[in-house]
Amino acid sequence: MLATITWVADRGIELGPLFIRYYQVFFFLGFFLGYQWMKKVFIKEGVDLKILDALLSTMVVATVLGARFGHVFFYDWGYYREHVAEIFMPWKGGLASHGAAIAIVIAMLWFGRKYLKPIGKTPLWMLDRVVITVALAGAFIRLGNFTNSEIYGQPQNSAVETVFVRPITDYIERYFERDVAAVDYAATGNYLETDSLRLPEYELRFTPTETASLDQVQSMVELYLEPLVNRQNADNRHLYLPQDQLVQEKDGYFVLTAYGIPRAPSQLYEALAYALIYVLLLWLFALGAAAREGQIFGAFLVLVFGFRFVVEFVKANQKDFEA
Repeated sequence: MLATITWVADRGIELGPLFIRYYQVFFFLGFFLGYQWMKKVFIKEGVDLKILDALLSTMVVATVLGARFGHVFFYDWGYYREHVAEIFMPWKGGLASHGAAIAIVIAMLWFGRKYLKPIGKTPLWMLDRVVITVALAGAFIRLGNFTNSEIYGQPQNSAVETVFVRPITDYIERYFERDVAAVDYAATGNYLETDSLRLPEYELRFTPTETASLDQVQSMVELYLEPLVNRQNADNRHLYLPQDQLVQEKDGYFVLTAYGIPRAPSQLYEALAYALIYVLLLWLFALGAAAREGQIFGAFLVLVFGFRFVVEFVKANQKDFEA
């Protein structure tokens, strides 16, 4: 078994007053690189680039609205029918790729009638090309999901097992900034054996603020942190804290023992799969498969949904991102 990956990296970078998430960067990269490839195709096939600009706008709107409405109506309508205004706040809730896929197909049908029919092209002609960029974007988006500690797999031990501790760090930094200046996880090399998992041991280190005391941090752990991490459901649990621990002072830190919940990094599995699908579709396109309209689109559907069926067996359920 290789060493456990402990994912504690920040979710993004601060640029002056702005906070740019890595997820946003990867999302933009996917669309940007896809646009550049489509631009080359349009130029080579003699299609007006104004149509490509309209396509980009259509794809962005369809992706965002479809993903949002897919989550709202497929997974959480019970909540949103009581909070209708939040339907239009995608930053407060989830997204569903199933909804995005449906919206993109519908958008392509509309786009075909408005922009493609006048130039003698069909929606299938466009879909054969669009799905190649969708596969590429999917790979980048899953990398973004990994950096954002979301869409992860079920608890399991493996050669690439990953402990996503960023959500725990965010909770501590958000609610206990008065007592804790920083949080660190130092792997000890030891493990806790359970009936189903081998949990890596960490020395959980709190860098105290100037006004924090050992008693204050002890209270934080007993009253808030330990109940939070130990009572979360299995799909959202990342850490286990043994009960009734006494926080110790060591080398300027306040420390205690914690055990990580190792998970399958399913985001990386999907990113790799979508990258391979992108390469395969690109190869088919280069061989002239697009001459038979719908062939590349059909291959995309078979490959993506075939892989999705398999990967669902290792993914944890996350209502906010049914992707």
